[in-house]
Amino acid sequence: MWFQLHWFIGITAGTVLVIIGLSGATLAFKDELLDVMNPGVRHVPVETRAPLTPAQLANIAAAEHGQRVASITVYAQAGTAPRLFFAPKNGQRRGESVYVHPYTGATQPTLAGAAFFEWTESLHRWLLLPRDPGRQVAGALALCLLGLALSGLYLRWPRRPLDWRTWLTFDAALKGRSFLWNLHAVAGTWCLLVYVALTLTGIYWSYDVVRDNIDAWAGKPPRIAQAPKRATKEKKEAPAIDIGLAWSSFQQHAPGWTLASVRLPARAGEAVQFTWLASDAPHERARSRMSIAPADGTLTENEPYRQQGLGSRLVNIIYPLHMGTYFGLPGRIIVTLASLGLPLFAITGWMLYLGRRKAKRAVQAQRAMLAGTPGNMATGLPTLVAYASQSGQAERLALESARALQQAGVAVDVHSLDRFDPAQLRQYARALVVASTFGEGEAPDGTRRFARLLQQTAGTPLAGLAFGVLALGDRHYSDFCGFGHALERQLRALGATPLFPLIEVDKHEPAALADWSQALARCSGSAIDAIGVQEEASYAEWRLARRVLLNPGSMGGELHEITLTGPAGTTGEAGALAEIIGCNADGSDGDAQAAQHAPRSYSLASLPSDGELQLLLRQERHAGGDNLGYGLCSGWLTRFAPLDSPIRLRLQANPSFAPALVDVPCIYIGNGSGLAGLRAHLRARRRAGLARNWLLFGERQQAFDSVCGEELQGWLDAGHLARLDRVFSRDGNEGGKRQYVQDRLREHADELRDWLAQGAIVYVCGSLHGMAAGIDAVLQEVLGQDGLDALLAAGRYRRDVY
Repeated sequence: MWFQLHWFIGITAGTVLVIIGLSGATLAFKDELLDVMNPGVRHVPVETRAPLTPAQLANIAAAEHGQRVASITVYAQAGTAPRLFFAPKNGQRRGESVYVHPYTGATQPTLAGAAFFEWTESLHRWLLLPRDPGRQVAGALALCLLGLALSGLYLRWPRRPLDWRTWLTFDAALKGRSFLWNLHAVAGTWCLLVYVALTLTGIYWSYDVVRDNIDAWAGKPPRIAQAPKRATKEKKEAPAIDIGLAWSSFQQHAPGWTLASVRLPARAGEAVQFTWLASDAPHERARSRMSIAPADGTLTENEPYRQQGLGSRLVNIIYPLHMGTYFGLPGRIIVTLASLGLPLFAITGWMLYLGRRKAKRAVQAQRAMLAGTPGNMATGLPTLVAYASQSGQAERLALESARALQQAGVAVDVHSLDRFDPAQLRQYARALVVASTFGEGEAPDGTRRFARLLQQTAGTPLAGLAFGVLALGDRHYSDFCGFGHALERQLRALGATPLFPLIEVDKHEPAALADWSQALARCSGSAIDAIGVQEEASYAEWRLARRVLLNPGSMGGELHEITLTGPAGTTGEAGALAEIIGCNADGSDGDAQAAQHAPRSYSLASLPSDGELQLLLRQERHAGGDNLGYGLCSGWLTRFAPLDSPIRLRLQANPSFAPALVDVPCIYIGNGSGLAGLRAHLRARRRAGLARNWLLFGERQQAFDSVCGEELQGWLDAGHLARLDRVFSRDGNEGGKRQYVQDRLREHADELRDWLAQGAIVYVCGSLHGMAAGIDAVLQEVLGQDGLDALLAAGRYRRDVY
């Protein structure tokens, strides 16, 4: 919700905020710009004679312009021209003003550019609208900017907020969307406090109800609404009142003044009012007040700034905070840069938004192309394009293949084997299957039912079917592409005829995918663009930030928590995998080893949005061989890589192990380093406020292998875990018999049935042999084969095992 709200406000109100930002930056150095444009107007050469007094200046100006002077602003700095304000004429809201020569009283030339800055201020404060509705619109935009700042802070809040690098460092080496996101997020963090200050102070002037309540709290007298003045017969002005004695008295009582605003009495008996700024004033609005009788110079009221009430002094800092002058020249520069940053956020925000729209349209177009039936499509039975997918790669390749066939004029049906029955194969004359292999030659979890039913089929019911198989696998496993080969053998046994030899693919291997594209071209009779090219995502450079041994003294292999920092704005969900290219012990490229060139995949133990990635890595050891007896990737990360070493990594989605961020119960089961994937899920559920979670976790010895024990116990105590079962196999039980996670689950079969009856989803992460197989057996005992098949078909049994 916050993400969508941030984007919506950003592409609507954010566009108008650009105008406010640019106009504010223009006004930040208005005085300096006017002085550059008007040399000799507001600052004249210093002379040896004394400058004229306010009384003298008022008399000269009144005689020259024929108007009564209402107030004069004078400066202690020599050579600075005073500014005189005349009383407003009938129908005017405020009178005219002029600058006068401090030594002669002559009126200075009109400031060039003053009209432009007045227009810019009207644009900034009221968007050129009438004053009152303009103020309210500007206030609404200020609230939008506050919402953008705070929602942006929430959206990028890392799990380790005290690490300043996560907040403030920008990676210029990033490209594309990652570059835009990183720039948007980091620059937004730099400007965050400035925007909060600008919006809160701006709201004060935008809404009368806000200003009146703040002023009342500060003890300031209520403002009197000014009705529009109507023209009336001009009244004869009262004779000018001599303020000479009052000025002399002010200079005696206000030593060290730098600026003084002198309000002249409009009628006899009124005092001369002085508002002045001391040389040691903390900011430009820290002004003292003084009233002096003009007749004899008697001080009738004296209110130094430091003796004013706290509330009044706090209100007086609103303007300096808004302009940045409270912090002097550095503050003004910071506010100016932050104001100029609003166009940057609008541009990067729009580019990110349009990029998302483009990607979304591409997916919709691909689905629409698959759903549609082009006019040149061949008649007859469609070609079945089926897939057996564990992590989503087979599904993506199948969809792309189907789209390519459609573009070539071939009618297609796309199906997942998860909900497909072998008998349905008889409806097709041709089938193309993209099949992943899970573990040691097994079918993906969702396809196990189909594989079992296909194996139970007898005879030659598929004698009229021609088929082709693209088998996906990992050569690190002994039964490479095992399920793909088993599927092909069984289809042959049932009478089906292969269109071409089975094609094996190891980790997006380009040559094998090119063979598949050529096979599709032969099937369609038309040229086919290369399939799977977009699958080869580039590896980003991450850095090794921390390495913590979690189980010192354990009889098992060392288990390390590896923390990596990388591109800001990295997105993904719990259950995702990190593919890492390892290095040799000496840091040389692991790709050079022909037999070990493929990247290693690890379950994330944290959320990508945390600002860093964490892995729970078991250090692999083996006798002899290369790399000093250590696993290529695990040895590099857990032992040899120096801190801050570059790590080549990319994130891969894992749809079959996707998180459940809705209010359903979840049962999490794992052992060893399998806690990694479960921990990421539990963190995501905790962030979503979902607490119906049951964790069963197994290790060897409680004394040495209580991995993440404090975090898990904290979740239990806080109510984030409804139940926590930790099983330590080497500690034994009452009979001295070793107990494993699957044994504990079997003991609580009744509770398991209750949770499943409530719609619970079961997650398993850890070793395929032993733990995962044992859990599978328990579920089959409790639910029966049909119940287990139904659980798989409903997507409520999700595994990430190895």
